[in-house]
Amino acid sequence: MHIVSALLVRRSLCRFLVPVVRQFSGRQTTPVPAPAPTKTLPSQTVHLTSNSGIAGYRLLRSMSSQDTTATAGPTIDPVTFEVVCSDTLESLCDYFEELIEGTSSLSQADVMYSDGVLTVNFGRPHGTYVINRQSPNRQIWLSSPTSGPKRYDFVSDKDAIDKGYWLYRHDGVTLHELLHEEVSKIAGRPLDFSALPHSQRGP
Repeated sequence: MHIVSALLVRRSLCRFLVPVVRQFSGRQTTPVPAPAPTKTLPSQTVHLTSNSGIAGYRLLRSMSSQDTTATAGPTIDPVTFEVVCSDTLESLCDYFEELIEGTSSLSQADVMYSDGVLTVNFGRPHGTYVINRQSPNRQIWLSSPTSGPKRYDFVSDKDAIDKGYWLYRHDGVTLHELLHEEVSKIAGRPLDFSALPHSQRGP
């Protein structure tokens, strides 16, 4: 009697489960919606203020590993670069120190040169220039509070590899030409950078 009752219960349970199993086995899974495409934000233009020379220098540093601008490869070997770059930065340091000492309106200005980085703080409202050596790229980087960040390549003289000038290839202006234009306005009189090493274009 107990066996018959157990069989009847099992049979009733099977009748209940069969349609349920069929329902789930024939059910299709709902496709997962594809993620929405990400929007590429337009690149932001960085506007440098009159006192943002340091900010421009930091911007140059941050751009160094992701810059895709096509530039010509180095034209001098690493040893020559170090010599030429040191001559350029040290002579600029001496020039700026003499300029500040001889200009009463720049009494609050300050010059510092250390480990390939020349910092010239002209104070308000002029701002700070940072000119530094970049050995991996064999370039000199400039951060100007007036015109922003720039990278200068050394263009060797055709007769001597250690003779030449520093050129910003995007506008064709040399490092010393730009400093002449901008710093002359700060000093309030025409300045002459042409006597400094590596300031003259070849003939």
